Amino acid sequence: MSDEAGQPGQPEGTFYDLVGGHDTFVRLVRGFYEGVAGDPVLRAMYPEEDLGPAEVRLRMFLEQYWGGPNTYSEQRGHPRLRMRHAPYAVTPQQRDRWLRHMLASVAGLGLDHDQEAMLVDYLVRAAYMLVNAPEDEPTVSDAEAGSS
Repeated sequence: MSDEAGQPGQPEGTFYDLVGGHDTFVRLVRGFYEGVAGDPVLRAMYPEEDLGPAEVRLRMFLEQYWGGPNTYSEQRGHPRLRMRHAPYAVTPQQRDRWLRHMLASVAGLGLDHDQEAMLVDYLVRAAYMLVNAPEDEPTVSDAEAGSS
């Protein structure tokens, strides 16, 4: 993400600043992980009993990507998104479930149309890029997953 500050007709600051900074990304990621916690298919992808550390990592990554603090790189090194996800099978079903929870969280932020469209575009492209496995028989049936 590039900073467009200083160009005529462009608002000052990064996307991170324009959408409300840290508090907005906390709300985005917290809302997403609330959805994950209730989704047995996605929840099974997280080995940690507590989703808190995953929540912090995703928030730091998104904040850095959108022009906020470089805390993610300072603590974890270069993001290398595909490489970090390569050890895990990510199927189209998991991508779609991930997007369902993430886009619901985005919708709850109350961003203006252009800001929301930009964020959604990135999240959809990233989710599709991370698929690295064909669809398998789910460990939890859709009927079971939908009933929680």
